[in-house]
Amino acid sequence: MVNTKTQKEKAEDLFKLHHSGKLLVLPNIWEPLGAELLESLGYPAIATASASIAFTNGYDDGENIPFGDLLKILKKIAGSVDIPVTADIESGYAETDERLAENIRAVIETGVVGINLEDTDKQNKSLYPVEIQCRRIRLVKKVAAEMNVPLFINARTDVYLNGKIFETPEAKYEEALKRGLAYKEAGGDCFFPVLITDAVHISKLVSNLGMPLNVLAFKGIPELNELQEMGVARVSLGPSFLKVAIQSMKNLALQLRENNGLSVITENDVTTEYVRNLVNKNY
Repeated sequence: MVNTKTQKEKAEDLFKLHHSGKLLVLPNIWEPLGAELLESLGYPAIATASASIAFTNGYDDGENIPFGDLLKILKKIAGSVDIPVTADIESGYAETDERLAENIRAVIETGVVGINLEDTDKQNKSLYPVEIQCRRIRLVKKVAAEMNVPLFINARTDVYLNGKIFETPEAKYEEALKRGLAYKEAGGDCFFPVLITDAVHISKLVSNLGMPLNVLAFKGIPELNELQEMGVARVSLGPSFLKVAIQSMKNLALQLRENNGLSVITENDVTTEYVRNLVNKNY
């Protein structure tokens, strides 16, 4: 398979996927093989999960994996598939605007065409003021435009995760709405209120924001077909795809420890040839 699309065209494709009217479900991956698997199964885009990349490389989540290591992994993932890749870069690994600009240039150079950008200040574990996060979003857009890549920004807010100052669910919703509208005005392409679960709040955000909404797959959210009917544009799994894989490995390891489970190995439909075909794109 020969990739004939430019990075700019892939970014445009990612934008279209969020405006197609069809729910975009993204099982976030952490390495090239997972990306190749999803591509082979007909997924139109690939998303990474910061936690999954960190965990599988021996680090905790929260910008603990060195940024240089992250870039190398993103480059491998983006180079392994012929579809758009959007990367979770947390808060951008940047304490200053200058460093953020440098980091965004480096991220775009890996070949990815979209990013998650959080509004949590990693230094003090609090939410950035709205005006500061909007300035950061505008800066990202400016850098991307200079590189002629319309980078897709999934503007994440941690109001529902870290917003301890918002004492009621309604207060959290109002803050999320305020931030969503501001981030949209600043150039955000999609709004991601991580850990939102209330169906009423989700529906109200879809109606009142007028921009694609991303929901994290988490206990308590509506079913996928309901989210589709509500107008949600995207569902991310975060580290859940990795946790499902680890659960499978754990279960087999426990069986093998008791001299059981051989059939799981010998009757596995995922053969070496199947994996080799994924890597060589023979599907």
